[in-house]
Amino acid sequence: MNEPEGLRFRRLNKPQIITDETHEPQHKATGTYSGKVFRVTLLTLVAFLLLPLLVVVFILESPIQPEAFSLNEPPVMTGCYEPNIKLRQAERLFEDRLIGPESIANIGDVLYTGTADGKIVKIEGRNFHVLTTLGKSPCGSPEHEHSCGRPLGIRVGPNGTLFVADAYLGLFEVNPVTGDVKSLLSTGRMIGGRRLGFVNDLDITQDGKKVYFTDSSSRWQRRDFMKLIMEATADGRVLEYDTETREVTVMMENLRFPNGIQLFPDEESVLVAETTMARIRRVHVSGLNKGGMDTFIDNLPGFPDNIRRSSSGGYWVAMSAVRPNPGFSMLDFLSQRPWIKKLIFKLFSQATLLKFVPRYSLVVELHDGGTCVRSFHDPHGMVAAYISEAHEHNGHLYLGSFRSPYLCKLDLSKV
Repeated sequence: MNEPEGLRFRRLNKPQIITDETHEPQHKATGTYSGKVFRVTLLTLVAFLLLPLLVVVFILESPIQPEAFSLNEPPVMTGCYEPNIKLRQAERLFEDRLIGPESIANIGDVLYTGTADGKIVKIEGRNFHVLTTLGKSPCGSPEHEHSCGRPLGIRVGPNGTLFVADAYLGLFEVNPVTGDVKSLLSTGRMIGGRRLGFVNDLDITQDGKKVYFTDSSSRWQRRDFMKLIMEATADGRVLEYDTETREVTVMMENLRFPNGIQLFPDEESVLVAETTMARIRRVHVSGLNKGGMDTFIDNLPGFPDNIRRSSSGGYWVAMSAVRPNPGFSMLDFLSQRPWIKKLIFKLFSQATLLKFVPRYSLVVELHDGGTCVRSFHDPHGMVAAYISEAHEHNGHLYLGSFRSPYLCKLDLSKV
């Protein structure tokens, strides 16, 4: 071996000198320990967050037992249903003073409506006062609705008195001058083996002998209407009340959330909004077809509430939620997925879910055969929100609401 080769050999085998400044092995050990701590911490946090969710999903019982049902693909919103912003031309009346004026009736130029705090209100021009209260105080919250009362459908009878459907208390007749109240039918009464659970809307024959009304559900009350819609059970009914004999007859049952009701001009049938199914049914209540039912219009672009006559011989139908096409309809999507509905109501309250429902107000005018004549829209409900009824009087549409703190007035000559 020559000298250069010996030098190279010695350099390669030169011993390593370890000093206090050599930290490489310690870095490796610390990095491995920190990684383990991070992974354990992350897994613990995930388990901590998922455990309550798993308990909710697998242990807690859902408050609803939904049924699967089928809806047709929503109609394309073109032609008569072409979106517009005509409802935004409406004027808000008595803002923050009338809470949830669901339905409207008029005697001359005097308007009447029922509010969320159980009152029947009389409106004259720019002023209003409380005509009467149907239930007992305290009022103003969902927890008190069952005792306070929640007046919904309101009509004027042939003798000039007001007929009122209260969701919790039943049917009433109210003197529009004195405010005197007469109970016609209490919800405590058993009819067809079931108690009235959710009295909703009504209409009266011209002779005042028959009152037709909807009982939306025997399982859910008005304050649980979101559960009723999501459960979609067919436990709703159309009933007839005889003002002379005080007898009550079930005219039709097995309906999914029967809501607004309107007599046909011949009074042999009534139109009924079957809200969950996005359609309007025609129930024959007298004549040769008594006891039968057919469809007036199917597959509406929204979920119908009250139905009222228009001055042109048609019908105004109010909707507070639509089935956009093009677009995505959550209720259509969930109709065939009851397990998702169960999970949703395990995780969220009804009040929380209502915040996620897109606000879109729609009023359509329908003629015989369910033909759409015109429609008025307010996308996002910027002016008229949560509408429940369109009542025509003296060239204007008065728009009721089941939730908003105002009444809306739309001049039909401007739209």
